[in-house]
Amino acid sequence: MRAHYDVVIVGGAVIGSSVAYFLTANPDFNGSVLVVERDPTYRFASTALSSSSIRTQFSNPINVRISQFGSAFIRDFAITMQVPGEAPPDLNFHQGGYLFLAASESQEQTLRENHAVQVACGADVVLWDQAELRRAFPHLNVDDIRLASYGRSGEGWFSNTGLMNGFKAKARAQGAEYLTDEVVAIDRTGDRVTGVRLKSGAVIGAGSIVNASGPRAALTARMAGLDVPVEPRKRTSFVFACAQTPEGSATVNGGRLPLMIDPTGVFCRPEGRFFLCGAAPAEDPAVDWDDFEPRYHEFDEIIWPALAARAPAFEAIKVVNQWAGHYDFNSLDHNLIVGRHPEVANFIFANGYSGHGLQQSPAAGRGVAELIVHGGYRTLDLSEVGYERIVEGRPFLEKAVI
Repeated sequence: MRAHYDVVIVGGAVIGSSVAYFLTANPDFNGSVLVVERDPTYRFASTALSSSSIRTQFSNPINVRISQFGSAFIRDFAITMQVPGEAPPDLNFHQGGYLFLAASESQEQTLRENHAVQVACGADVVLWDQAELRRAFPHLNVDDIRLASYGRSGEGWFSNTGLMNGFKAKARAQGAEYLTDEVVAIDRTGDRVTGVRLKSGAVIGAGSIVNASGPRAALTARMAGLDVPVEPRKRTSFVFACAQTPEGSATVNGGRLPLMIDPTGVFCRPEGRFFLCGAAPAEDPAVDWDDFEPRYHEFDEIIWPALAARAPAFEAIKVVNQWAGHYDFNSLDHNLIVGRHPEVANFIFANGYSGHGLQQSPAAGRGVAELIVHGGYRTLDLSEVGYERIVEGRPFLEKAVI
């Protein structure tokens, strides 16, 4: 381990490892990269506890394009992340699509407005009326549905740890170093951060520091005397078995069911021979960074009633597993914060994904690498999701937040 690195990344899960990969893959970068990760098992990392899906059905063009790049990157992941002498990583990408259902006039209007943005960006998304929806997915009760939005390609789910480990393995093969330790302080002189202090007692100099510490982003920022409105919000995921599974009954996409977003906000998708589901809680306070106790009551009180009303097949279901993970929740506008601090320019944020970190990690990692190597964005301009809006209290509008 060196005494100084050109870039020190705080956090080695999917965001930090994506940054490390894109930096070391950039032909114009010949610097040194250190990734500091406090828990190499990633047991409680948001990455490991995510439902790991990707969609292009957003309302803002930037988010649509971020996911379009992510989807293409995930499709080609095995080739791009191949490490000599090792088996190519397989993310098992299921392109099952997303299905948004609208039951009210306002929900219908939102789907139509979002669809116009998505199509303008080239996303493969269609709108269906009630009859078209019933033909495509005959297992659903659709009498109350006014409109549906369905992603025919570029959307689905994949291996969460596969994505993270693929980035990590390739970054290490390209020269990035990973250190199991914890950043407990950040040194700063005036308008520059100069290094990190570790729990082990080590002091490491840094040319730039990237905050990729997930739900703990605010803790990392405070060490540098900075603020970021990111806090841990608990989300409980449930896996259930279905007595009479509807998987295979669709008349589109080879019979495969999509990830369905019910008008109530409950989501459900196939997970092998089971189904994965969840919902935003009625009350959603910030939680302790070490609080991972599932909210068991959400299944009986929120999720099962919505699913049973939506499909007869979901009346007879049984939970077989559940867990709680944390969103790195941006309390200003629920969207990513990527970019330099305007006053401390060598401190870079990659935070606040609010549940979209896995799908946005390729574009975010590429963007951060471009800022460091080139001093600005070369591909997708992420300026609108930069830190400046946090200072100004100016929310980045995104209507399709789940």
